[in-house]
Amino acid sequence: MYKTIIVVDEADSQLLEGTQEVISFERYLQDYPKRNEPKTRIINLCDTEYYLSRGYYCSLLAEARQHRVLPTISTINDLRDLTLGADDDVNLGGYAGLVQAAGGELTCIAYFGWVEDERLTRLARRMFDRYPAPLLCLRLFEEGGELRLSVRRHAYARLSSEQRALFQPRLDRFIEQVWRSSSARKPSRWDLAILINPEERIPPSDSEAIKRFVTAAAKSGINAETITARQAGQIAQYDALFIRETTAIDHYTYRLARRAEREGLVVIDDSTSILRCCNKVFLHDAFSYHRVPSLRTRTVISAGEAELDAIEEQFGYPCVLKMPEGSFSRGVFKVDTREELAARLTELLSDTALVLVQEYLYTDFDWRIGVLAGRAIYACRYHMARNHWQIYNHGAKRHSSGGFETLPTFEVPKVVLDAALKACRVVGQGLYGVDIKQKGQQVYVLEVNDNPSIEHRVEDAYLGKELYMLIMAEFQQRLERRGR
Repeated sequence: MYKTIIVVDEADSQLLEGTQEVISFERYLQDYPKRNEPKTRIINLCDTEYYLSRGYYCSLLAEARQHRVLPTISTINDLRDLTLGADDDVNLGGYAGLVQAAGGELTCIAYFGWVEDERLTRLARRMFDRYPAPLLCLRLFEEGGELRLSVRRHAYARLSSEQRALFQPRLDRFIEQVWRSSSARKPSRWDLAILINPEERIPPSDSEAIKRFVTAAAKSGINAETITARQAGQIAQYDALFIRETTAIDHYTYRLARRAEREGLVVIDDSTSILRCCNKVFLHDAFSYHRVPSLRTRTVISAGEAELDAIEEQFGYPCVLKMPEGSFSRGVFKVDTREELAARLTELLSDTALVLVQEYLYTDFDWRIGVLAGRAIYACRYHMARNHWQIYNHGAKRHSSGGFETLPTFEVPKVVLDAALKACRVVGQGLYGVDIKQKGQQVYVLEVNDNPSIEHRVEDAYLGKELYMLIMAEFQQRLERRGR
């Protein structure tokens, strides 16, 4: 039996009627997850209109806490500036007369897939099945002689009193129903697209590694070829997608992963892994929930004096500030004084609703454990950049990264391997690089990277061609499991 919680931007007992528990985002952030709590469903009514808003983090944290949430973080991202047409597998021809009668544009609000205008019932249900969200704004309009459909998220706070009266019974009815999920299409042939960006300064794989992936794919019965973002529109012609470009959530790499999954492709990095790995808030919350060993971390939402006092008391100086999203040590800052802390926090909070504060721990190197489908396949020690506290020093013209050592996984301390595998279990079954610090027998997982570096003569220095074969064999097995 699920417990249902409705999360709103502000706690207001008059906001919604009924017996369901209604709490503010701030309370959800601070009071959950709870020990021995029942299975929990979250209906997120916070405003998700802009990226990295509180509504965005409500769904992100719900997934980290293993709460079933509507909308999911994937749905929120899918609905960013979404306009559909005839090429998007949505039949709009039957609505042309309605749009013309309305003067060229017709707009409605869908409440859990229900609309007041019965003529739009089928369209609203289809969009809700594809993009499950409590409130969707659907706008049909003509453009260039073609009928188009705009699908947007809609905030509860923007509903009129009449619209809220329509929303309440739909909310009550939905709570008693099974939550819906969209189905994926089945693929048909073994062709692999490897996404690369020739202009990327620090790509996950160099050109020689990419060549070795292509060779290994051929030995596994897979025809692999590289594509760039300009060719992404042709992704449906492939059977699998291997992303070898640095990923981000608010980026075409994530959108391409989502599109490929909807087309039925086998995808690494899968969109769920991108979501979970690219956002450090998710990882921190998931690590805490699943007791993955990690550094002391605090989530902050303001740069007020009371917050600064609490940070100083908990961490002292130096401490580390982290943007929720970043890769290759970007978006990570060490602060040594209260003035630096206040200034940097204020700067970061102008771009994001949450910032992570973490204890500072210097080590000569970080472990990187490569994990594929729950199995450790390679191990490296990455040393700190010269005269710097991180592996990468993006401000240096020379020596921007430290040295490395590649080892067989059987030479890695068991405590390091165990921590890496435990961390990956909270993310998924993809290809990951787990960064770990070690002090004696104590280890601390820093993060799980969904798009780990695999470069020739670095990560493959021990296994050689076998490393590429292991990854392509995983693609082959996944394709076979899908009845190819």
